[in-house]
Amino acid sequence: MAGQDYDWASLGIDVTKPSIARAYDVVLNGKDNFDVDRAFVGEITKVVPEIYDVAAYNREILGRGVRYLATEAGIDQFLDLGSGLPTVQNTHQVAQSVNPEAQVVYVDNDPIVLAHGRALLAENDRTTVITADVREPESILADADVRRLIDLDRPVAVMLVGILHHLHDDERPQHVVDTLMNAVPSGSHLFVTHFCASSPEAVAAEKKYLALLGTGRFRTPEEITAYFEGMELLEPGVVPLPLWRPDTEVPAELTVGHRLMYGGIARKP
Repeated sequence: MAGQDYDWASLGIDVTKPSIARAYDVVLNGKDNFDVDRAFVGEITKVVPEIYDVAAYNREILGRGVRYLATEAGIDQFLDLGSGLPTVQNTHQVAQSVNPEAQVVYVDNDPIVLAHGRALLAENDRTTVITADVREPESILADADVRRLIDLDRPVAVMLVGILHHLHDDERPQHVVDTLMNAVPSGSHLFVTHFCASSPEAVAAEKKYLALLGTGRFRTPEEITAYFEGMELLEPGVVPLPLWRPDTEVPAELTVGHRLMYGGIARKP
């Protein structure tokens, strides 16, 4: 990132510790990150050399999922929590390419996301970004910008793409899901992707994440599927990301990277 000697602390940005949003930016080959974020990713690469590919798989399923929600499901409101830094094919770009009237609210607790997001979205009155903590879903739902763009009386796509695994068990990720989904009406959809304890390498990666970043819970497929309890899970269910409605050919034998994250979408009845 340009100007690493800038007074980032005055903006509430700690450049001495890796951040979730900036580390994700690294693996997406972005430029909005610092040495500490690149060093963290370097450590993860030692146990999962495919981590850059995994980020691409997560970005690709976001595109496929949002496209499905905006077309086949007819959703025109998207609440994207833990959205990270703006990159290519963001939720609003995919949704508004299908339906220019689609409304999108991005939520992240990293102040650097707000700084970059506000600049990107300055001329898009149907999209905004707010700084809030996903662990406080009640506050998010009450936020004025959320209320301005999201009508909770109509179906909403609640997106928790690559974020629930950054909540420890005692931070009640299921409560976060339940609070959000209880606030939206029938016909709303839940979209989740999540690190999965799918291999010895995944277990080793979890240890690195917890030691160096302080977060990163790799849960089992059954634990991830439990987030969708009480909802109509869409085909093909909760699966490794490349297997969720692929638009390109997927290898018959999946690698560690292919299986590092699982995801799915469900409809609230």
